[in-house]
Amino acid sequence: MSTETLNQQIPAGTWSADPVHSSILFAITHNKIATFRSGFSTYEATLSGGEAPKLEGSVSVDSVDVAEEQLKGHLLSPDFFDVQKFPKMSFSSTELSVEDDGTARLAGELQIRGETRAVQATGRFGQIGSDLAGGERVGLSFEVAVDRREFDLGWNTELPSGGEVLEYEVAITVELEFVRQDS
Repeated sequence: MSTETLNQQIPAGTWSADPVHSSILFAITHNKIATFRSGFSTYEATLSGGEAPKLEGSVSVDSVDVAEEQLKGHLLSPDFFDVQKFPKMSFSSTELSVEDDGTARLAGELQIRGETRAVQATGRFGQIGSDLAGGERVGLSFEVAVDRREFDLGWNTELPSGGEVLEYEVAITVELEFVRQDS
């Protein structure tokens, strides 16, 4: 019995993320007791398939999805994202592979607040063929955890009971459904 893992190929071509069926989310522990979850509503992602697949994308920081205006304002301020200086976050892959079982591995450069760091993520690849309108679709899902201090997002404050308001580790989950653009 062979233990060799075969690589599945992402179909050649150019694919664009369908924003209705995709999401870019983050989660962080707040007050040492609960997980705060949110995401971004405005983003772009392009997948180039074939022998050397590449994933690239950007997020409009001001589209952070927070219903409470004061909290949203704080997230957009220089304490956090500093949207006036850094209106976008971006990602560009340096390696993307898919194993026979659909397990996907991604390495690339994540840029937040002008700081670029190498990240590695794991996830899954799904190819569904045609949608109801006949358009070809593929999906990529990834999860990664980053230390926000590496991106100059170090704001914190002490809790009265001890400890800090926010953890430094942030979980990022990306669910992208792509539509072929060059059929």
